Amino acid sequence: MEEIKLFVQQARKNRQRIVLATGVFDILHQEHQKFLAKAKKVGDVLIVGIESDDRVKKIKGADRPTNNEKERLKKLRLFSDIDLVFILPEKFNTTQEHLALLKLIQPQILAVSSHTPFLDQKRKLIELVGGELKIVHQFNPKISTSNFLSQLNQKK
Repeated sequence: MEEIKLFVQQARKNRQRIVLATGVFDILHQEHQKFLAKAKKVGDVLIVGIESDDRVKKIKGADRPTNNEKERLKKLRLFSDIDLVFILPEKFNTTQEHLALLKLIQPQILAVSSHTPFLDQKRKLIELVGGELKIVHQFNPKISTSNFLSQLNQKK
């Protein structure tokens, strides 16, 4: 968290518009790339939080993630659109925990996809820290990690 705090301080000092995006980003595909590129375009710096392995198991099921958090972190660090990437806290289930992270980062924009769950709740939380929620990408149901893995399992 110290790395995040220092990064955010520098961005604010430089009067840069901070964008936050979060997700699993398990098997990176073109929809992830499009989402991240669009998220970067609405601000100056893009910070990405990825779900921990334990949280992914709770969200997506026991057989996920396909790539562990260290691998996902490593791959996302290769994206030129991302300025900082980190693993979201293990305790990230409650409104208070989400709000604590938003207070730490204080992004002007919370970038989401059109299929992001709990949009109204996320909108209210980001507004509490003076930011706004922006849907930057329309979900393409044909391309997702879950669909890809489902098709792979059907071929077995």
